[in-house]
Amino acid sequence: MKLYDFNVKDAEGNTVSLSDYSGKVLLIVNTATACGLTPQYSGLQAAYEKYRDRGFEILDFPCNQFAHQAPGTNEEIGSFCTGRFGITFRQFDKIAVNGENESPLFTWLKAQKGGIGGSRIKWNFTKFLIDRNGNVAARYAPASTPEKIEKTIAFLVGK
Repeated sequence: MKLYDFNVKDAEGNTVSLSDYSGKVLLIVNTATACGLTPQYSGLQAAYEKYRDRGFEILDFPCNQFAHQAPGTNEEIGSFCTGRFGITFRQFDKIAVNGENESPLFTWLKAQKGGIGGSRIKWNFTKFLIDRNGNVAARYAPASTPEKIEKTIAFLVGK
């Protein structure tokens, strides 16, 4: 399988083909609203605003697997993120990133870039940077802020 073969659900429950993002640079992130790393939403939004006109998209997948730090419905999560951080990038349905119920998308992402400590997602805000051809260019640990990875984003979108 390739990235563009996957279908996912958005926050409203609509099926979205990742082929819709063909030719774009993507940052796929598992997020949480009640985590010490939640302020990264500000950096994600800043990167999105800076690079979206050059074909950059952020795909936000809330995940409640880590200490139940993404409580609430998709609507509540969306309201929190919009109200507190002003996010305008697309949010998707809450998912599992590890274990028997994990999203096939995240199974594939982890197989492409195992990361430090193996293929499991360690925590909220693990990031996968995808090039314009749908290849996983890099995987970033939760503590890697959007500001720390901006140089690579800029390279992939082209200056």
